[in-house]
Amino acid sequence: MNKNRLEAFSDGVLAIIITIMVLELKVPHGTELSALVPLLPVFLSYLLSFIYVGIYWNNHHHMLHATHHVSGGVLWANLHLLFWLSLIPFVTGWMGENHFAAVPTAMYGGILLMSAIAYYILQRVILAANGKDSILAQAVGRDWKSMISPVLYICGIVMAFYIEWMAGFFYAFVALMWLVPERRIEKALSRLEK
Repeated sequence: MNKNRLEAFSDGVLAIIITIMVLELKVPHGTELSALVPLLPVFLSYLLSFIYVGIYWNNHHHMLHATHHVSGGVLWANLHLLFWLSLIPFVTGWMGENHFAAVPTAMYGGILLMSAIAYYILQRVILAANGKDSILAQAVGRDWKSMISPVLYICGIVMAFYIEWMAGFFYAFVALMWLVPERRIEKALSRLEK
């Protein structure tokens, strides 16, 4: 199967996710800067979610760039990832509108955790479809970010019920860790091109 169709579909879904999130930002009714203050939690949750969707888009692009064969399993694993990512606008709005209250903030972390698990599954299915000698297999290893991110999401989920701002700290910290994309795939591709 052709990976270009999979990538185009995924790009379209991610673009719609971002569009839905930005449409949730409501225009304030005042003309002073103080009218923006009540919207700060909504904007901060949007900003964090925009960064997360951007990270997934970037890493998804790199992973598919190193992929040569797409199977039916890859298609389903990709849809599984897109399902969890499509819930980000809902939990983003819920968390922001309720000023980072415990349950919405924990649910936000739950969606982030499930998205990370779905990405890991997609990566494993792509590796199985492309073989041990594929570019992706050479580039993917046991990196510390992939191992610690789920632990930090779980810590954030738990902290949401005790110290809400600490949950946000955990989620933002994971985003900052992933802000710089993985260079391993780019390095593996450049070695093959030489």
